[in-house]
Amino acid sequence: MASDQGTRPEIGEVAKDLGTGKIGLVMGEQHGKVQLRPLSGGLEWDAEPREIVAPRAQEELSARLAVANKRSRWGL
Repeated sequence: MASDQGTRPEIGEVAKDLGTGKIGLVMGEQHGKVQLRPLSGGLEWDAEPREIVAPRAQEELSARLAVANKRSRWGL
């Protein structure tokens, strides 16, 4: 789970993109942008490094629950 500290998440950690409000997994950095992937998988998106923060524990839990519910509905 995310800590509620103000540190920027590292590669492999869950992060919130303040620019879009989306939560994803930090995959890396390229051309000055942080690359995030949705927790459910799929295409990465680029975000400004200054817009990346650790999500609140409640936000991360909600995002992970949404993924689990989606997988359950589709029998994955």
